Amino acid sequence: MIHDVAVVGAGPNGLMLACELALAGIRPVVLERLPERSPVQKANGLVGQVIRLLDHRGLYEPLGGPGAPQPVPRFVFGAFPLELHRLDDNPLHALPVPQHRIEEVLEVRARELGITARHGCEVTGLAQDGAGVTVDYRGPDGSGQLRARYLVGADGGRSTVRKLAGIGFPGVTSPDPVSRIAHVLLPGDVRTTGTGEFLLPGFATPVRPFTHTRTEHGVLVLAPFGPDATMVATLEWGGPPADESSPLTLDELRASVRRVTGADLALAPARTPGPFTPRRQVGHNTRLAERYRQGRVLLVGDAAHVHAATGGPGLNLGLQDAANLGWKLAAHLRGWAPSGLLDSYHRERHPVGERVFMHSQAQMALMSPGPGTTAVRALFGELLAHEDNLGRIAALMAGSDIRYDTDCPHPLAGRFVPDLALSTAAGPSRIAELTRSGRPLLLDLTGGELAGQAAGWKDRVDGIAADCAEPPAGALLLRPDGYVAWACEVGGADPDGLTLALRTWFGEPRT
Repeated sequence: MIHDVAVVGAGPNGLMLACELALAGIRPVVLERLPERSPVQKANGLVGQVIRLLDHRGLYEPLGGPGAPQPVPRFVFGAFPLELHRLDDNPLHALPVPQHRIEEVLEVRARELGITARHGCEVTGLAQDGAGVTVDYRGPDGSGQLRARYLVGADGGRSTVRKLAGIGFPGVTSPDPVSRIAHVLLPGDVRTTGTGEFLLPGFATPVRPFTHTRTEHGVLVLAPFGPDATMVATLEWGGPPADESSPLTLDELRASVRRVTGADLALAPARTPGPFTPRRQVGHNTRLAERYRQGRVLLVGDAAHVHAATGGPGLNLGLQDAANLGWKLAAHLRGWAPSGLLDSYHRERHPVGERVFMHSQAQMALMSPGPGTTAVRALFGELLAHEDNLGRIAALMAGSDIRYDTDCPHPLAGRFVPDLALSTAAGPSRIAELTRSGRPLLLDLTGGELAGQAAGWKDRVDGIAADCAEPPAGALLLRPDGYVAWACEVGGADPDGLTLALRTWFGEPRT
């Protein structure tokens, strides 16, 4: 038996890719090295455009509750508070939800789509030829082998798939900072202000929750995930050597908090059920794969890029990798992809990885101790007082400044589609509610005049006519990953431009 796609890794990115492929009619096989989902707490939330992407798939509600995602009024960049409520058009969404919950929701969706990961299967070798990839693995019943037309590595920063495919992973490795993280119960002498800031005994600066507080000795983060579980994290540069052979203890974290802030906190274990695994990380890696595709092997998520977690860009980057690749790989396998579509995965996503590579390093530099950094921060703070600069940083963190190349001159072309309130024949709706199928969508706001224009693509492109109180365009052609492939001005149909876009992104029409 030959599978269409084998996905290695059943973390959030691998599961998201499997779901995207299944929506497009491709049933992948998923191999996961671990015998069961890891209990180790990793990411603590989602930040950026990925939240709207999950809304497009109906996955936001089980993570964030009913209703549409709303921008956050405040966030942080390099330990600077971002007062985003000052912006007329705030692009940044954030959702505090632990990674294990994200994986639970994606596992449920995968099972609904008929996909179950094979746990306990570790890839040990691969060989590719012109027709497919042969994968060797070691599983619960011994060694095995499978054959797939394409193989996708979603197996993390130490990706076996990337190494076996011979894809370089250049970047920067630094011995600093040392980060320490644990979920704890704060002592009773820690007070909160009426605005929710923490007052620590022995530390004069109020600590805003879910943000980075920089001192001349390091960085402190306090993130309350419930009344009996607060995440306490520190970053230290040039501190005492860390014993990497032993697990992090609360006494070690307490000593780190004392060095960074001067506050001596009697930390106790969290009373809320976990998984809450104290963890320590010495130094950080910022690395980016030289290419996201090597023949029939492709990479998504941390297998393609690793970076500091500051600002939470990891899942925003990785899950959108999966959404970008899923529909393109499925189109290639189903035979309607135009020439070069699969190669556009690297062309579009690699520069996005480079931007995260850049701003994650910039944030670490802005948080490091020293008078030179303090002077740079003073200047940077002045720049952030101007709303245009604040908006640029917010768009950078959200990923909303991404614009893919298209042949369409409309301002929305190449960007993630805005969330529009619509009126359709079936009643009121939002764009996010019209894209749950994961298929391309032609949204006609001209009264149905364009329906016949896309008739040759109706086997792969859905068409919906709708009214919008303040339409940003006369019509929008959406890719499955939520980005606008083509748009026309209000009052102008541009049939030639629509036909070109349909051919460019979705192949030749059926005759």
